[in-house]
Amino acid sequence: MDVNAAVAAAAAIAGLCTGVIAMLAFRWSERDQARPTRTSLHTDAVLPPGVDTVLSVLRSSAVVLDESDSVVKASSAAYALGLVRGGKLAVEPMLHMARDTRRDGEIRQVELDLPRRGTGRGEALAVSARVAPLGSRLVLLLVEDLTEARRIEAVRRDFVANVSHELKTPVGALSLLSEAVMDASDDPEAVTRFAGRMQIEATRLTNLVQELIDLSRVQNDDPLEDAEPVRVDELVAEAIDRSRHPASTKQITMAAGGTADLRIWGHRGQLAAALGNLVENAVNYSPARTRVGVSARRVTAPGGDLIEIAVTDQGIGISEKDRERVFERFYRVDPARSRATGGTGLGLAIVKHVAASHGGEVTVWSSEGQGSTFTLRLPEAGAGRDRSTTGPDRVDEDDDRPYDTDPNAEIPAPEVLP
Repeated sequence: MDVNAAVAAAAAIAGLCTGVIAMLAFRWSERDQARPTRTSLHTDAVLPPGVDTVLSVLRSSAVVLDESDSVVKASSAAYALGLVRGGKLAVEPMLHMARDTRRDGEIRQVELDLPRRGTGRGEALAVSARVAPLGSRLVLLLVEDLTEARRIEAVRRDFVANVSHELKTPVGALSLLSEAVMDASDDPEAVTRFAGRMQIEATRLTNLVQELIDLSRVQNDDPLEDAEPVRVDELVAEAIDRSRHPASTKQITMAAGGTADLRIWGHRGQLAAALGNLVENAVNYSPARTRVGVSARRVTAPGGDLIEIAVTDQGIGISEKDRERVFERFYRVDPARSRATGGTGLGLAIVKHVAASHGGEVTVWSSEGQGSTFTLRLPEAGAGRDRSTTGPDRVDEDDDRPYDTDPNAEIPAPEVLP
């Protein structure tokens, strides 16, 4: 009996120890789960209620720093701008601002130019940083990207400066010529000569103002609000008729050809102005007794059929360095020749905006001394897409005939206009 009692007592003691150990382990597990982790310390437990939600909807890049300058919370935009790296604020001026604000509680703001990550071109990233205290221990940093705003402002300043310069030239010429007319009042021949010059400058001024109005209109208006199917044949005929007189003066042969009965969807007035500018440039920059051709065709594209309208000349051509800039406002390949032809440097900028607003593009091929080809590509109207794709007018997708790159290429079925 004594042996059995001893075994029973030992078993009871062992069971009691096991229960105590299990209870202690359970209590320890509960305490460990209730203890805040590093992540929760840096988000839920440290940030005031609702701040996390507010920061997630801000358009600015947001960074929250604790008393040790560690990042408690950072938006994805802050990482994209390279403000946060390895859990630390990587921009030293912003870090100094945060420390000063933590010390005295004052709100600070500064604009900085930061190197753009990964470009390798030394481009600066313009930002506006604002630092404010958040509670008693945290500091909130809000960073706004000003790069695009500065670029737009620079473009606006350049535009205003260019417009002022371009307007000043003909206005100044008119002022001087009017004085010359007054001084030569007793010389009819001189008055006639000066009056002719005044008419030229007045025409140049009128053209400049009109093209400024046209450029403003195509930039601000939505062409698809008044869009309609537009016949390409009519656009080509209107563009040729617009340049008929200067072409006949220089004995330039103008030819129209290509696929007939094509339609594009868009604003008729803007499309006519764009194509008219291309034909007018081709005539102005072509020598006498040469040829300007306008041709249209349908080409297959992944997003739907496109209509290509190519304007080809045998003029002076455009150098490679100028080709990338010909569509900039007020840019002229040959300023002296532009003065002689009355060019304003806005015609191709208008063409580019019209093409882009209609979902298309304009490209240029050119070789110095051989000529140029400007190709306008625009989406075909819905009615045009219903046409049969098996007819003779169909241009296959892999048809790479260089009609729009070779200025001497024959244009099919041309209609020669005097």
